[in-house]
Amino acid sequence: MLVLTRKVNEALCIGDEIRVRVLEHSGKQIKLGIEAPRRVRIVREELYLKVVEANRRAAEDSTQEEDS
Repeated sequence: MLVLTRKVNEALCIGDEIRVRVLEHSGKQIKLGIEAPRRVRIVREELYLKVVEANRRAAEDSTQEEDS
């Protein structure tokens, strides 16, 4: 994992097409702005993990139904 320190209004680039900028810092939270092409899907990690888990359960249910 790469760990970087950034100040408000500083950014980092991911490849040639994605820029992440620190917009605001307040207490334990920071506000990030992400510039990326529309084709790049950006999702909060907790939502992504919920979808992954739901897909895993659905696949298991499907496999169990086929075995019956």
